[in-house]
Amino acid sequence: MSAKSGARAPKIHMTTLGCSKNVYDSEILMGQMRAGRATFVDVPEEADALVINTCGFIELAKKESVDAILAAEEIKKAHPDKKVLVCGCLSQRYAKELQKEMPLIDAFFGAEDFDNILNYLELDRSLSPEFLYEKRHLTTPNHYAYLKISEGCNHTCAFCAIPLMRGRHRSRPLEQVVREAEILAAQGVKELIVISQDTTFYGLDSTGKQEIVPLLRALEAVKGIEWIRLHYLYPTTVQDALIDYMGESTRVVPYLDMPVQHITDHMLKQMKRGGKERRIREIFDRARSRIQDVTLRTTFIVGHPGETPADFEALKEFVRTYQFDRVGVFTYSHEENTTAFGMPDLDAQLKAERYAELMEIQQEISLAKNLAKIGTTRRVLIDEVDWANLTAVGRTAGDSPEIDNEVILEDLGSALSPGHFLTAEIIDATEYELYAKPENTV
Repeated sequence: MSAKSGARAPKIHMTTLGCSKNVYDSEILMGQMRAGRATFVDVPEEADALVINTCGFIELAKKESVDAILAAEEIKKAHPDKKVLVCGCLSQRYAKELQKEMPLIDAFFGAEDFDNILNYLELDRSLSPEFLYEKRHLTTPNHYAYLKISEGCNHTCAFCAIPLMRGRHRSRPLEQVVREAEILAAQGVKELIVISQDTTFYGLDSTGKQEIVPLLRALEAVKGIEWIRLHYLYPTTVQDALIDYMGESTRVVPYLDMPVQHITDHMLKQMKRGGKERRIREIFDRARSRIQDVTLRTTFIVGHPGETPADFEALKEFVRTYQFDRVGVFTYSHEENTTAFGMPDLDAQLKAERYAELMEIQQEISLAKNLAKIGTTRRVLIDEVDWANLTAVGRTAGDSPEIDNEVILEDLGSALSPGHFLTAEIIDATEYELYAKPENTV
């Protein structure tokens, strides 16, 4: 299987599970594999090696990862010569347990353990670790890409195991991030989606001050990039200066993604989130007053240990009052070695009921907001085109790929391809889709 010494280049099947940060890691690893002359196949049975990049965030994600490993193990039983490698968060956290339960798996690696994976596959490593991004292999459509600006997290949220898997916050050098953006732009990327565990913490560990605004200013200067989208702002590290900059910027889209998880001071303390309800409201209020046509996105956890009926009622009222554009809701997952794991877990049915109730409130809000857009025009970035049916799927500036609304475009009258921008009139809507008629390309 080795690609060294003139041997046949190995065929790799890559499976990526979990969040966009895992997608980024897989793209870095795949770029190095390709630089080492490996090729990629879509069918796992055709591969010499199966690599699974796992997620270990919550119970459902862990189950999905375990199921993927078990499926690869079945292929291994039928084809013993194939190699199966497991990496990522689940492997980082439970390597010993997985080795014991799944002895057919050839090797387990941690998160970002790129060098050891390449060595195991006997692939030449073309770059030193800090420059692996230069060979990155995009798996997203060519017009948008995730840009990870840091790794790890310094927060100790009661429910979260990420610091156990990813370690403390480590910011990438600003010049390096900008260089990666330049490489992506040269490849045709038009939208950068800036990600990390805590995006607004960027720079505090390396320079002693928050550097997210200087970074955004530098990214805006990269020729070819039209949209810059920020994900995962942590409430206690969001500064007014960032909100004001977003309101002034022409390329940072008006999209505030700040997961707050809950709203009462009691639950914020139970969750060890830091900060207070008052500050959370201040940030959202400032965003609406300073950023024209801003989209507010947040996430909540229901059923966390200690959540009382009064806490949940306050959360529902908060959602009704603030009329968020995008909301994600999770039921609490009891995770080992977290602070909340030592607290009494709430009944599973109660958690499910609270999830359904909060989602129903948000669906009504989403439908009303989308119906109000009928008759307006929006700038849309095309993600997919189906010329056989003269339809396309795109997004507005208020929508991030995979997790937010889509715009369904009908009656296409001119040649379009993914990555094109156009203006379109909204003609119909549902809770999570807008239907539009193209006006022109822009």
